[in-house]
Amino acid sequence: KIIQKKFAEKMQEDQRKEIAEMLAKNSADGAAYLEENKKKEGVTVTESGIQYEVLKEGEGDKATNEDTVKVEYTGWLIDGSEFDSSAKHGEPAVFQVGQVIPGWSEALQLMNPGTKLRLAIPSELAYGESGAAPLIQPNSVLVFEVELLSIETAAEEETAAPEPVEETSKEEVPAS
Repeated sequence: KIIQKKFAEKMQEDQRKEIAEMLAKNSADGAAYLEENKKKEGVTVTESGIQYEVLKEGEGDKATNEDTVKVEYTGWLIDGSEFDSSAKHGEPAVFQVGQVIPGWSEALQLMNPGTKLRLAIPSELAYGESGAAPLIQPNSVLVFEVELLSIETAAEEETAAPEPVEETSKEEVPAS
């Protein structure tokens, strides 16, 4: 029993070291990627650290945190491997701006319908130290191309579903 316990402790220690090494490597690789990417012509860096390049300008109002949006997107790791896309799902993605990773929420609020951006999102504005297993390791910088197809504003959402009609009392009915 003591041997089993020692073996389990050794395995856990090895796993902790492996995770620490992965976190450090991903952080260093991500920082190097962001450092090089921000030097590219046309790349803008936000105060939070998101890097974006406008691939296509749109028109109209910009999305807000409360809006529901429809987007086409592709996501890559910095090694160029694709981890997700709306095309893989067979249709554009529809979601509330404030319900996605912080980097997406911020970037979407820079966009109006028709805008297409290439984003480089620092790990802390993506999935951070948790990652998103099995495809996104902890501390991964993520790269996306996102095209905002449309915005469904909060007001439109409210009118889209009719409110239940309240019964009026006899005193509220105007006399004819």
